Amino acid sequence: MGAETTKSPMQSVGHYDLLQKIAEGGMGTIYRGRDRRDGRIVAVKIMPPHMAANPILLKRFEQEFKAAKKLDHPNIVRALDFDDSSSLPYLVMEFVEGESLGRQIGRKGAMPEAEAIKVIAQVAQGLHRAHKIGLIHRDVKPDNILVGTDGTAKLADLGLVKEAETDLNLTKTGRGLGTPHFMAPEQFRNAKNVDIRCDIYSLGATLYQMVTGELPFKSSGPLDAWMKKIQNDLRPPRDCVPGLSERVNWAILRAMSADADQRPNSCREFIEDLTGHSTRRVPPVTGTPAATNELWYLVYKDDEGATHTVKGSTVAIRRSLRDGLLGDAANIRCSRTKGGQFDPLRDFPEFRDLLVTAAPLPVPGAALPNSEVPDLPRASPRELGAVATGTSGRDLRKTPQGVPHISLERDDEEGGGGIAWGTWALLLGIAFASATAAYFLVPRR
Repeated sequence: MGAETTKSPMQSVGHYDLLQKIAEGGMGTIYRGRDRRDGRIVAVKIMPPHMAANPILLKRFEQEFKAAKKLDHPNIVRALDFDDSSSLPYLVMEFVEGESLGRQIGRKGAMPEAEAIKVIAQVAQGLHRAHKIGLIHRDVKPDNILVGTDGTAKLADLGLVKEAETDLNLTKTGRGLGTPHFMAPEQFRNAKNVDIRCDIYSLGATLYQMVTGELPFKSSGPLDAWMKKIQNDLRPPRDCVPGLSERVNWAILRAMSADADQRPNSCREFIEDLTGHSTRRVPPVTGTPAATNELWYLVYKDDEGATHTVKGSTVAIRRSLRDGLLGDAANIRCSRTKGGQFDPLRDFPEFRDLLVTAAPLPVPGAALPNSEVPDLPRASPRELGAVATGTSGRDLRKTPQGVPHISLERDDEEGGGGIAWGTWALLLGIAFASATAAYFLVPRR
């Protein structure tokens, strides 16, 4: 499992021989074990007696087993057995020959971009499966991702899983659970009511550390981390690693947006953001592919309300968006075929990075920055058609005077209008109480 191993002072539990202690987790000690019935090597997590005496923690321990048992996916560590009949409850999981992603980063530092995407795509696939059956992990981080010697990544430690539509999460309202550097800002305040977008945030934060070798909010305590999170006060990963692609930089910042509404709505969408291609039409990702020259059809209305249809390549349309030639992109619909279903342009990963940016958390009394595309001058139908098809007309490499570029960077505008001191005091009080509880009182790996 990648940790330093020691001989186990215990001999066995149930019908499992304990061979070596391999890790200390927040909910117990993990051993490399052997099933005496068939000789299979397994991982055995044993809960200490003082924790087993707490019915809430014991229920959470059982929940980890039940959640993993529901999942049958190659990128989720499989649950094999559970027993709580003695003073030493234990659960048995598949043994992964390898090490945690956290340990690997600590040993080797930042990962190459293509390798990081390959690993995070596997984790996202397992997490997507959990989301599809209504489970939210709530503690996605490098230490909870195991990478086998064959390169297979598996998500582990489902002790903080909650069911999206039930109260199985065993969390008191107002208490945050998770790891401060990787958890979404809303999880600090109330882990009970979070949705899958908190896992998307943690997935982005995990990728941040993978490609930079640094924590997203290093040298920050829980309260300071929360304050930075809600204002999107995050050093862009590309500032740490200049060679990182613009797309991956944007995808991470969007996933870590303080405003959950600005994040991807699914793990599938997060991977699409990273690659710029739909996961429904391409093979599993192994890197960041280059833009292609596939044709698209766009439908929009001009200033007189007349509807126009034009076509263009991916490259030409992206260039037109950057140069502000398509007007308000919110009014543009797109399709692969002329007679097909036309959907909003931002629904397509090939163009979404030019239309969506990260946004600070909405705070009472503060004006929200506009994270959508600005209202730009519109090209005429003839001009737009020529530009999109690339057959004639204006040189797309030149930006028209007075037409701003659509920024690929994050929006750091803090918004107009000051926040009342009373509101800040209330927010600080809530943040301090919940963040301190999350950091000091909740068991951590």
